[in-house]
Amino acid sequence: MVKTKLIDGYPFITYAKQTFPTKDMMQRSKEFYQWMNQRRTVREFSSKPVPQKVIENIILTASTAPSGAHKQPWTFCVVSEPTLKKRIRQEAEKEELESYNGRMPEEWLNDLRPLQTDWRKEFLETAPCLIIIFKRSYELEDEGHKHPNYYVTESCGIACGFLLAAIHHAGLAALTHTPSPMNFLSKILDRPENEKPFLLIPVGYPADECWVPDLQRKPLEKIIRWY
Repeated sequence: MVKTKLIDGYPFITYAKQTFPTKDMMQRSKEFYQWMNQRRTVREFSSKPVPQKVIENIILTASTAPSGAHKQPWTFCVVSEPTLKKRIRQEAEKEELESYNGRMPEEWLNDLRPLQTDWRKEFLETAPCLIIIFKRSYELEDEGHKHPNYYVTESCGIACGFLLAAIHHAGLAALTHTPSPMNFLSKILDRPENEKPFLLIPVGYPADECWVPDLQRKPLEKIIRWY
C-alpha cells in the first residue's frame, strides 16, 4: 500500500521497487544485455506502417527518463506525412552534401568509410515515421517570462537512450541522425523559439534484405574500471 506525506509542504509517496534473488538478477541482466546487443543502426527500412499506439508507447517510455529538476525538457515530434518527410530529406541532404564535401575533416571521413555512409538519406522518406526530439532550453510562461530548464542536453540524451531501447524492445529498428546544422527542422515543423532540434530518429521495420556493417563492440575490459 502506498503511503503519502508532506515534506516541507511537498507531497511524497513511499517507493517499493521489485527486487530479485541474486540468481534471477544474473539471468535477467544477462538476457537483457544479449537482447540489447542485437540492436543495430539500420539504414534500409521497409515502408510498412507502424501502429500509432506503438509509437506512443515508445515515447511514453522515453518520457520516464530522469531529468534535471524533473523539468522534462523535451518534445517528441512524430512525422509520417510523406510531403513533410520529403522536405526534411531535401533539407538534410543539402546540409549533408556540404558536410561530406568540405565541412568534415579527412580523418572523420576515413572513420566513416567502414560504415559506408554518404550524404544521401533515402531512409528519411522510406522509414514510416521520423521521431524528432527537440530540447527545451526554457519554458515560456503566459506573461512572457522565460523559466529555465536544467541539464537539458544530458536529460534529452538519457531520454533518447530510453527511446532507442524501447524501439528495439518493440521489435523495430532505428537510426540516430544528426544533420548539422539542424535548424531547418524547427522551420519545417514550426517549433517555438524555446525548442531546438536535438536528434532525428527514423523508426520502422528493417527492409526484407537489410545489410549492416560487420562491427564488433568493445569488450568489457576496454570499457570498465573498478575502484
